[in-house]
Amino acid sequence: MILVNGTLYLHTPRARPERFFHPVSLDTLIVQNLLGADQSEPSCDACALVLLGGGARTAYQVGVLKALAAMLAANSPAADNTAPAFPFKWLFGTSAGALNASYLASRASLGLQALPQLATFWSQLRSSHIYRLEAPGWVRANRVFAGWTLARQVKRHRALLDTLPLVDTLHHAIDLPGLEHALHQQDIDVLGVTASSYTTGEHWTFCQTRPDPATRPWSRPGRRASFQPITIEHLMASSAIPFLFPAVPLWVEGHKEHFGDGSMRQLSPLSPAIQFGARRILVIGVGQPQRSGLGGHSNGEPTAGTIAGHAMASVFHDTLQADVEQAQRVSQTLSRLPPELAAALPYKPLEVLALQPSFSLDELARKHIGSLPAPTRNTLTGLGALDTGRGSAGSAAALASYLLFEPDFVHALIELGEHDAWRRKDELIAFFGASQMVGASLAMP
Repeated sequence: MILVNGTLYLHTPRARPERFFHPVSLDTLIVQNLLGADQSEPSCDACALVLLGGGARTAYQVGVLKALAAMLAANSPAADNTAPAFPFKWLFGTSAGALNASYLASRASLGLQALPQLATFWSQLRSSHIYRLEAPGWVRANRVFAGWTLARQVKRHRALLDTLPLVDTLHHAIDLPGLEHALHQQDIDVLGVTASSYTTGEHWTFCQTRPDPATRPWSRPGRRASFQPITIEHLMASSAIPFLFPAVPLWVEGHKEHFGDGSMRQLSPLSPAIQFGARRILVIGVGQPQRSGLGGHSNGEPTAGTIAGHAMASVFHDTLQADVEQAQRVSQTLSRLPPELAAALPYKPLEVLALQPSFSLDELARKHIGSLPAPTRNTLTGLGALDTGRGSAGSAAALASYLLFEPDFVHALIELGEHDAWRRKDELIAFFGASQMVGASLAMP
């Protein structure tokens, strides 16, 4: 164990040398151990699922989970024709990842088949089920007209897009009574949804737990938790992309605050799972380290598409990659820690397996920009935000990738997720088949 800038890095000598080390915040570790005596020890086989945000890009997570379901079903011994159990005890999601986590949690009582059902849900989605923008076709010819259209939209809906279709979609898709049933039956222990408060700047994780949870709400600098029933409003708040989707009011500690996308300021995406005692965590992100080189180089001024793509990438900045880079810098020091010292330290080792796209999602979206709904495509083109010329095609695709809830792009993302999962089949099977901790790890493609 080593302390670097307030972060403890954990390692056990049994960890495989090719795996990375995962950082854990010092305050999380201290609280986890101080409260450990009052908490029931979770099973070593219990696994947490953490799904990060990224708009339409989170269809990639669906492909990973669909492939995982097939793997686990094939490796589950048949016993009395009983369906394989749901593989996660804790589910945490951010932005569109929160929608995926909530869908799964609400169907956890169905067992493993909840995972392919999520793929079926996504396969039926359209952008019109998520947002609406009313604009005539001629707005693409003039930036003034495009700006006027968006100004009118903002005046009506407090954002560039009307998200009432998403409210209706979630009411039909998320089985809130099913979530309550899964918690009471102890099919799962908690569903956590993360959102960012515009009012205070704090990062909140809203948790619905099974009755009498051992864990209590926490408060850290900039990060807090509230235990309350998850509603559609929580999901709308978590997925409220800045500027594009309107802020959502939620009640916390007796007063109202306005919330936006939980990906903003999300520095510790694994912290909620650790707070609940998870020692094995599967995390699926949709970040792409390849983005920086996608669009090539241009000496001209940045277009609106360049700026918009950069802004979206900043909002959905994937901190997993930063974790890996930081862990690599200290891994050699950690390997020199005497085993006797590691065994004497009062902490529980973590096993973290992370998956991210092996192929550029911007590049994938570039092929499907034409599938955007015509009003959205025309308006953004009129503003120059979907300019595919002058070296800005990559940035145009980056913006589009968050809004492309259309079958061709969704299916391409699901296929990529399945491909990446099957490519790492041995790791996933070992991860879910493990009965003992094998140390902290963060595996990247």
